[in-house]
Amino acid sequence: MAYMSKEGYENLIAQLEELETVERPKVTAAIAEARDKGDLSENSEYEAAREAQVHLENKINQLKMTIAEAKIVDKSRLSNECVQILSKVQMTNLTTKAKMTYTVVSENEANLKEGKISITTPIAQSLLNKKEGDEVEVKIPSGTIRLRIDKISVE
Repeated sequence: MAYMSKEGYENLIAQLEELETVERPKVTAAIAEARDKGDLSENSEYEAAREAQVHLENKINQLKMTIAEAKIVDKSRLSNECVQILSKVQMTNLTTKAKMTYTVVSENEANLKEGKISITTPIAQSLLNKKEGDEVEVKIPSGTIRLRIDKISVE
């Protein structure tokens, strides 16, 4: 089961619709065009189109499974008391004094450019169930960082 925001769920639905209604017909047309070029045993265009079809169908099936297992989190029932999924966390790196803000989201919604980190990342895992003012140590590939939670909000 994957917990996610309503927006994240709707985004997955839109991706699935795009793949099924736009991308699938494109791949089918490419296969038909390559097939019309003759001998399939030596037709690299046909092989590439079939490979693209397999990849697309796998992606569609994965999206369908994710959607079927999704559980939408009602933001109105979330608390600012401690860090949980969909919490926006403002924190300070205690070594560098750098300020950072991340929203903890499901793996499917993670987007570092938008400040959304997956709940499965080391930082998010270290923050879960912590409160404002708490300090946490996070083991990352380059070592350990110490963070202080300055503010928790749900938007």
